[in-house]
Amino acid sequence: MSHHVLFGLASIIVLGIGSQWAAWRLHLPSILLLLAAGIVAGPVTGFLDPQELFKDLLLPIVSLSVAVILYEGGLSLKIRELRTIGALFVRLTTIGVLVSWTVTAIAAHLLLGFRWPLAALFGAILVVTGPTVIGPLLRHLRLGGQVGSLLKWEGIVIDPVGAILAVLVFSVVRGGETRGAITDVALDFGLTLLMGTLLGCLGAGLLTLSLRRYWIPDPLQNAVSLMLVIATHTAANLLQEESGLLAVTVMGIALANQRWVAIRHLVEFKENLTVLLISSLFIILAARLELEDFTGLGLDSFLFLGALILVARPAAVLLSTIGSTLTWQERLFLAWMAPRGIVAVAVTSVFALQMVAAGFPRAAEMVPVTFLVVFGTVLLYGLSAASLARRLGLVRPNPQGVLFVGAQSWVRALAHALQAEGCPVLLVDTDWENICFARMAGLPIHYGSILAEQTMHETDFSELGRLLAMTSNNEVNSLACLRYTEVFGRREVYQLPFAASADGRHEAVPLDQRGRFLFGPEMNYAHLQELFGPRPMVKKTRLTKEFDFVMLQAMRDDTVVPLFLLDSNGVVTVLTADTTPHAEPGQVLFSIGVAHPARTGQEERESA
Repeated sequence: MSHHVLFGLASIIVLGIGSQWAAWRLHLPSILLLLAAGIVAGPVTGFLDPQELFKDLLLPIVSLSVAVILYEGGLSLKIRELRTIGALFVRLTTIGVLVSWTVTAIAAHLLLGFRWPLAALFGAILVVTGPTVIGPLLRHLRLGGQVGSLLKWEGIVIDPVGAILAVLVFSVVRGGETRGAITDVALDFGLTLLMGTLLGCLGAGLLTLSLRRYWIPDPLQNAVSLMLVIATHTAANLLQEESGLLAVTVMGIALANQRWVAIRHLVEFKENLTVLLISSLFIILAARLELEDFTGLGLDSFLFLGALILVARPAAVLLSTIGSTLTWQERLFLAWMAPRGIVAVAVTSVFALQMVAAGFPRAAEMVPVTFLVVFGTVLLYGLSAASLARRLGLVRPNPQGVLFVGAQSWVRALAHALQAEGCPVLLVDTDWENICFARMAGLPIHYGSILAEQTMHETDFSELGRLLAMTSNNEVNSLACLRYTEVFGRREVYQLPFAASADGRHEAVPLDQRGRFLFGPEMNYAHLQELFGPRPMVKKTRLTKEFDFVMLQAMRDDTVVPLFLLDSNGVVTVLTADTTPHAEPGQVLFSIGVAHPARTGQEERESA
């Protein structure tokens, strides 16, 4: 028996993480492969049976896992974003929810043949979107403007809203014709909001106080934070049914917006844990299905899916955004983004059992229909979101822009040359003199520290694809690369090499705490400043078959440093100390050197 349990648990982990990795390799939405793997492991082959494996522990495990997922989502929400999207967000989560609920309930009644109480419950469950799907899509697309923030906030906050709405509808259904049913529901709603908010703030406050007073040693901080999330969720549910999801979401939001302690390490831990939980949950819940559940899916189920995509979501967005400042492109994209995820599946699984016990035998049909909705919406939105966003002009495909940290003279010259070739650039500096020179040269620049939270919040990354940290401070460069890895990935964060010490040794900083070294091992800040100083010149050389990169390198001396390659499609390749570039004819090589003394003042200004 122990071997059987061990095999089952190992299968869930292997299938879940394996599907995530395969989806990354194939550039597909991970949930598609997770659902497919779970269905093959459960209904098709039968070698994995979660109900037998976990027995009565199954639903509590699902509930706690969803709580951790929503808590992690709350950690990514910044209250300051509501300054621009607050009104729209409120309308989407009130008017939008009511419209979506109404349309979905009507569709469930007319198309699926559900009785009105069951249709109302199913509509309430499916108002949720999928933060587990929207989050990765937003990170991949890097949407600018209000749309990205709206989708992120809606996707996370609407999950507890949908769960609470489902509980209220279930309370009415269970209350039947009792005279006080509506009053009880109103009281439950108020208590749920109150209890979830209070316990969420209490959990965040307790964790913040413990970290601020150093009551928790570093090795235990992640474990204690997880303990408090589980304790908050459980306590909220015990005091008021189904208020736990709201409590952990509020806890995450409150913790993300406090200013007393750093929580980056907590966020990273929760992000990694969430990947494991999402992977496992989809395998578990998909494997619970039976083949008979899918044979019952007919044309009516697919028409119901079409009604959600083509009627419910567009109507909700249209009515919620009347009179807003959103463009028609942004409204169209919002109307085309409502994938369902793990919360819809988990909540449906719980209420299906309770509704069957309450005398609604057809409630069991909600589970396979929900899987169809999840699979269909993820497939449709996941495969079309990127192309639609590009067609609507909301994102730039494969952004090639460069974020420069530092704006000294030779950095300005380099940024100006890239900008002249149509490559977006943005400079960040705290030196007011550099700021003024950059603005006079027509370069976009942000005055502030690259490490400041405000800088990351105010920067539009939609056209930027990499970061080059080029200040005189090696620690700032390394921290900037470390911080912006989450935006650009480790491959596209670069910094200047460290200078050698008096005894000839270079500073030793672990690879995971710095970026890739630029240009060459000796091209540190002091060396570049000494070579090019206030009179830098950026030269652009088009490579040919006869005059390639190798020949060009052989002709140059130490006063000229090759920096970038730019191909005909606008793709930028940064030359680094650890790679040999694959140069081809037709590419443009950017190199920097010392301006010739005979150059005119006008020529100097054009190269600066």
